[in-house]
Amino acid sequence: MKLLRVGPPGAERPVALGQDGTAYDLSGVTADIDGGFLAGLADGGLAGLAARVAAGRLPVAEIGGRRIGPPVAGPGKVVGIGLNYRDHAAEAGAPIPDEPVIFLKPSSTVVGPYDEVLVPRGGEKTDYEAELAVVIGRTARYLPDRAAAAGAIAGYTIANDVTERAFQFERGGQWDKGKSAETFTPLGPWLVTADEVADPQRLPLRLWVNGELRQDGSTGRMIFPVLELVRYASQFMVLEPGDVIVTGTPAGVTLGRPGTPYLTPGDIVEIEIDGLGRQRQVLGKA
Repeated sequence: MKLLRVGPPGAERPVALGQDGTAYDLSGVTADIDGGFLAGLADGGLAGLAARVAAGRLPVAEIGGRRIGPPVAGPGKVVGIGLNYRDHAAEAGAPIPDEPVIFLKPSSTVVGPYDEVLVPRGGEKTDYEAELAVVIGRTARYLPDRAAAAGAIAGYTIANDVTERAFQFERGGQWDKGKSAETFTPLGPWLVTADEVADPQRLPLRLWVNGELRQDGSTGRMIFPVLELVRYASQFMVLEPGDVIVTGTPAGVTLGRPGTPYLTPGDIVEIEIDGLGRQRQVLGKA
């Protein structure tokens, strides 16, 4: 099932898409697509809701021309994974990590898939990163294995892990400084529930800047697969329903393309992952 949120920021309404593309209003089922709703789906509510959508037993929603918000409301945290593709580590001049590299992004970075992305004040090297995002559906702490990790996943969506490289590498401190500006995590357009993603390690992903293909990879090239990332992260923090893990980016970022200009206001970034849809952002300035 595909879940999305439609409407102006802070007033989005929950919607489900049927197999034929019909949009159904979920306002009578839940106030929002948030951690509580996702936990309910994980605890047995998914099959019932999917049956109601399949049978058309919900009000039809008119979504044409309306803003699409991030598919999950107010995630408690966004967990970033760095250097998780060998080709990206190579282009960044970094060694292959022995364990997943973790950083955190504040929830204030999360915007919709078509919302404006802002180059931050003082930013000089704003970069894109096409990524598969995992949305958590069950509280997860000290997961024992990958099978348990699979049971904690509500679904998948697309993320752009926007990064200001000058802040990340030239201003001291941790990576978080370059990852945390407002609008730096566009998510969506949909949350595709985990039952509809047969294998998260077989998803091609692509990114274009102003129509030029910059990234063309596959989640099959991850160093640490999705289930291991969820299991591993749960050893260091409690993952709550609605939390998001962005799982790393393949080669092709501006950082790895000498002579390629970084993003500036007016640039257009588009990302596509097979089965998860497509997002598009126009760059502005904070």
